[in-house]
Amino acid sequence: MNAVVFAYHDVGVRCLKVLLARGVQVSLVVTHEDSATENIWFGSVAGLCREHGIACITPADPRSPQLLAQLQALQPDFLFSFYYRHMLPVEVLACARRGAYNMHGSLLPKYRGRVPINWAVLHGESETGATLHEMTVKPDAGAIVAQTAVPILPDDTAHEVFGKVVVAAEMTLWNVLPAMLAGNTPNLPNDLSQGSYFSGRKPEDGRIDWRRTAGEVHNLVRAVAPPYPGAFEEIAGDKITVTRTRLVPPAAHPALQRAHGTQDKFFEGGKLYARCGDGNFLQILGILINDQDASLNNYLKYMAS
Repeated sequence: MNAVVFAYHDVGVRCLKVLLARGVQVSLVVTHEDSATENIWFGSVAGLCREHGIACITPADPRSPQLLAQLQALQPDFLFSFYYRHMLPVEVLACARRGAYNMHGSLLPKYRGRVPINWAVLHGESETGATLHEMTVKPDAGAIVAQTAVPILPDDTAHEVFGKVVVAAEMTLWNVLPAMLAGNTPNLPNDLSQGSYFSGRKPEDGRIDWRRTAGEVHNLVRAVAPPYPGAFEEIAGDKITVTRTRLVPPAAHPALQRAHGTQDKFFEGGKLYARCGDGNFLQILGILINDQDASLNNYLKYMAS
């Protein structure tokens, strides 16, 4: 079987490796140029292609006539998209004789669209996963081929969850690929009325509003913790990024209330706490000041200045 693969990021690397391990001939890989302004903390699809001698290109626009002509000439059996960042036009999808399929980082139909893992953590979900689905003109709307769930633990960051989803994507493709190659691709319903669609997030969306509930602030911190841009506030012209928090059990609330009255942030027993808008508390476990590691003591110095 012959495939063209659009891929980027760790999911792209691992799923491309699955295709090779299952004996799929990869005729061409389309990926992205790494941006000089982006924190590149993930694996390189282009590097993997160099290791395996696979043709790899980085067109700026997947809608270009030149790319379409190249794909039509290759006549691939399958087209796969593994964390490629652009929507593919219907003309490109039609080049694959046996179908075009995308790996999405959620349990569709939930969290269609951009950065699904970050949104799932932000909304306090207890699980997410990876879904292989048929590609259509509408994003993440085609029939489901297979999916694998992973847990989101109460203190997991989006980066930690992403690592689980990479494994889920690899497992999903590994398990279903033999059926696909044999001509028995599953076709399961993707009921969009039961799901949700989300757009991308900007760094400014990570600004902390301490008037929100403790659970909401905790989920924000987890959802955008490094290597993502981070949950932050600005004090005296400096950017304070909160990198890790933990919800304080309700049993501890009365003692903290008695000892510290209406203080918003304070030390107790060598630990730094913050009171949120619902009167509940978070323990602050890590901060950056102007994107540099800093001690928790420095946070209270800023508050007193």
